[in-house]
Amino acid sequence: FETFLRVRFRIDGALEEIQKIPYKLTPAIVSRIKILAGLDICEKRIPQDGVINFRMEESGADLRVSTLPSAFGEKVVMRVLGTTNLNNDLSKLGIPDHQLKPLRKNIHSPNGLVLVTGPTGSGKTTTLYAGLNELNDISRSVFTAEDPVEGNLPGVTQCQVNNAVGFTFSSILRSFLRQDPDVILVGEIRDQETAEIAIKASLTGHLVLSTLHTNCSSSTIQRLIDIGIAPYLITSSVNCIVAQRLVRRICDSCKEETPVSSEMFTSLGLEDGALDTNVIYRGKGCDSCHGTGFKGRAPVYELLEMNDELRRLVLKGGSKIEVKRLARAYGMQTLRESGLALVKEGLTTIEEVLGRTQEDEEGRLPLEIVKEQLGLGFAGVTEESNESPKPTEVKETQIIMADETQTEEEKEDQSGEESISARWKKAKLNNVNSN
Repeated sequence: FETFLRVRFRIDGALEEIQKIPYKLTPAIVSRIKILAGLDICEKRIPQDGVINFRMEESGADLRVSTLPSAFGEKVVMRVLGTTNLNNDLSKLGIPDHQLKPLRKNIHSPNGLVLVTGPTGSGKTTTLYAGLNELNDISRSVFTAEDPVEGNLPGVTQCQVNNAVGFTFSSILRSFLRQDPDVILVGEIRDQETAEIAIKASLTGHLVLSTLHTNCSSSTIQRLIDIGIAPYLITSSVNCIVAQRLVRRICDSCKEETPVSSEMFTSLGLEDGALDTNVIYRGKGCDSCHGTGFKGRAPVYELLEMNDELRRLVLKGGSKIEVKRLARAYGMQTLRESGLALVKEGLTTIEEVLGRTQEDEEGRLPLEIVKEQLGLGFAGVTEESNESPKPTEVKETQIIMADETQTEEEKEDQSGEESISARWKKAKLNNVNSN
């Protein structure tokens, strides 16, 4: 960097070098950008943030500018805002039907908390705005607190955070609660205070939409606990959690078939036959995609919908792995599974999915086995008594799970009922004796 100024664009999530400029021009270019963004050109010792309002004849965009002092001068990053189509509804985002239906149900709920998680640039705002577009009508009062406001929504009261004057997410939320809101969007839950106010709003008859920066939906619950939210408040307020990523789409102009081989799966660390298909696709590169083989991006979703069993597990102090295991037993499709489904459809590559999603810790287990492992089994209900099912005693469950060296017969004596594995062993023994 000491001899040139490098200009790079992040296109579809990947950085591409556009131009190299002689280093002697760097001070003039950086100063001009800082002037347009309303920053202090004399201050080069500390980071600064600003906005450039860029307008043309019938279109325009806002550039969010961030400067950072470095060893060879100031580094400038500009994020383009306002170019994404934020007027879509949920049906136009490419969400699969089995995930769209529960998401839409929870977003149209009169109250509760809906969380969208993922890293910066994963499409969280687009998803939230699509949900707001479905809710935004004359019968609802809709408010948003954002940093910054990324798009204009007609009929919605949008407020931008200004930390310099104390206009923070938490202070904006307090003001919203005095404005008779029906729907509240919080751009990001960053601290305990904001989380507590958002949860309070969701418990007092308001629908709250917000985001967190977590790797998956199950880790979102642990993040809320880590910042100081009591588990009973989480289980009372959270309706569903959506984790998402964006993967690059294969260019339609140069897409070509590639045969699937066992060696390919082995080299990528996947089980043989993980895709259940003999053909996948790749882009060989063309003028349309500038030789990258990709053009555009596709979303990958993981939707965790809360139910009574998941709430019981959270209240018991279940780990994020246990929450994920139970959610998968109820049918949740993980980010990795959703991404591989796109590979099977020919929309993206295996490498793209593996690079954007985490490996699942274990395979999908049957619901009955998972509930027994986690101590969530229910006693049976007889038709004569017509009584509600009673939870298994927590004390007995803890004894069973704590001592892994016990035999199945000892566990059966303590719990008062046979485990699945014990019943299976007895059935197998009886079958041998009968033969």
